[in-house]
Amino acid sequence: MSRYFDALETRSQDEREAALARDLPAVIARALTAPGLAAHLGPVDPAAITSRADLARLPLLRKSDLGAAQKAAFPFGGLTAKPAHAFAHIFQSPGPIYEPGDVSADWWRMGRFLHACGVGPGDIVQNCFGYHLTPAGMIFESGARAVGAAVLPAGTGQTELQVRAAVDVGTSVYSGTPDYLKVILDKAEEMGERLAITRAAVGGGALFPSLRQEYADRGIACLQCYATADLGNIAYESPAMEGMILDEGVIVEIVRPGTGDPVPEGEVGEVVVTTLNPDYPLVRFATGDLSALMPGVSPCGRTNARIRGWLGRADQTTKIKGMFVRPEQVAAFVAAHPEVKRARVIASRDGEMDVMTVRIETDSTDARRYAGGVVEALKLRGAIELVAPGSLPNDGKVIEDLRTYG
Repeated sequence: MSRYFDALETRSQDEREAALARDLPAVIARALTAPGLAAHLGPVDPAAITSRADLARLPLLRKSDLGAAQKAAFPFGGLTAKPAHAFAHIFQSPGPIYEPGDVSADWWRMGRFLHACGVGPGDIVQNCFGYHLTPAGMIFESGARAVGAAVLPAGTGQTELQVRAAVDVGTSVYSGTPDYLKVILDKAEEMGERLAITRAAVGGGALFPSLRQEYADRGIACLQCYATADLGNIAYESPAMEGMILDEGVIVEIVRPGTGDPVPEGEVGEVVVTTLNPDYPLVRFATGDLSALMPGVSPCGRTNARIRGWLGRADQTTKIKGMFVRPEQVAAFVAAHPEVKRARVIASRDGEMDVMTVRIETDSTDARRYAGGVVEALKLRGAIELVAPGSLPNDGKVIEDLRTYG
């Protein structure tokens, strides 16, 4: 088995940026063939979009935009480059949101992750992701097919039958949520059975270090990926287990919550993804998840950028004094004051009353100069605290709710 899935994983940064400059105009042109995306993007010349900086000037596409477009034109809202009947599968996620799926050429790009897990010909993957309505089961099955492994389409539940099948067919790899493997292993012990599983490819939930260690103690190497129903695989771990390596089929930006503006490397922000999939060319899709770009490259030799993994949710909308305060409003306040580096709204309680405090990173010493701007942007009056630049936590939060409701 070769060390890497393909030569794309070890390209130089110059090669990767040259490929991006070559491919981005075609991606935008394909997006413009989808009526829903063309309306969203507005007038744009695909030939002028050749860099990450050019891409960052385009509007964000949010899940709410998908939902609104789909209600206007079921099932995909005019966001696909071919009609619904031309896809192999149509999936439904909560919302409801409908996603297309196909069976050609590792459509969700999961093969790269499974290869990094050491999965290949001769393996049998017990796929414990759901196969009903949502696409997770097919996403991982597509990846297993891409690396030449067989699949036991187990789905979720019926743990005793899962154990029986794993023993009878000789399952060597588990794929599913991180915690369900423990349920299967514990049931196997209860039944007096020994499983042949030595690798686990997980996603869709938190993989806590203690759980990973428990699997390691049982002789199972467990790696995780970051994928969504809309986008497929976005990033994945390698055996180095130092961050998540970005997939070669997506362009990932980390932006300041409430804006589409990329943040510096290392700063926590919202994950925004552009897919290079010609069938479903999502451009600057805002996931609502928080992460941060890591410096350098992985010790495993894969050269694409890495992210720290899932660090929370970017949608921090909070109601204070009966009014909603949104990240976009905080971003508007910062944008209106060039000397302000960052700002953070803190919701708390004083007795039975809501209190709003706005902490502002600035070299200024006059809090009064920001009172009008706070009211204009947030539609509320609040206490203003000036703090030194760089002193607010690097956690992606622009709104923090300290109130308890118990």
